[in-house]
Amino acid sequence: MPKFFVTTNQIEGKNIIIQNEDVNHIKNVLRAKIDDTIDICDSITSKNYICKIEQIEDKHIYCHIVEEIESHVESHIQVSIFQGLPKADKMELVIQKSVELGAYDITPVEMKRCVVKLNEKDKIKKIQRWQKISEGAAKQSGRDRIPIIKPIVNINTLCKNMKEYDLVLVAYENEKINTLKQELKKVKQDKNKELKIAVIIGPEGGIDKEEIVKFEEQNAKIITLGNRILRTETVALNMLSIIMYELEMD
Repeated sequence: MPKFFVTTNQIEGKNIIIQNEDVNHIKNVLRAKIDDTIDICDSITSKNYICKIEQIEDKHIYCHIVEEIESHVESHIQVSIFQGLPKADKMELVIQKSVELGAYDITPVEMKRCVVKLNEKDKIKKIQRWQKISEGAAKQSGRDRIPIIKPIVNINTLCKNMKEYDLVLVAYENEKINTLKQELKKVKQDKNKELKIAVIIGPEGGIDKEEIVKFEEQNAKIITLGNRILRTETVALNMLSIIMYELEMD
């Protein structure tokens, strides 16, 4: 059963009120009944609860907290994905699978070789749509938080934000020597330390050399992912899987 998210203001003592589209999902998809139990997570505090359904209405479902449960779903490795805007619905796939694999947040990036050009109105609509996809993936995969889809940024803004991270990794098809494994070895020594890692991925046309130079000036690590060139929508999944395996699974 998926996990349902609420905000703190939906919790009153031992009672929780579920609303919005979750009501339809619980009633008509799961076909839950009174006295059934469901898993609920406070998206603000990341606290998890087993709850019993007490009342079902058209727009609200009232639940009672049976017990608070410990959850260790979230990683001590915070991986932020900076994805060059891809064409069509590829961004939706990147968001869905990245959230399932444990991404902390995702930021779309306007790069020199991006084919997609969005006006301000379209950007707002896209972010709202993408945030819904993140929420759905977080529910399905049992996350304790809903990763934020941040506003679209350009390269200059991205470079200014790099100092927030312990490690910035840039996947670049023209890099032949430095590997992801080599860079992860350098930060693997302290297994208990919380790490903030940024992963920068180009659009379909790749990252322009001028952009690579800007990233290097900010001490980003340019890496190769091997001899095969991956599609842009595959790179985040590849890198997240490796990072979580190397740093989280020890």
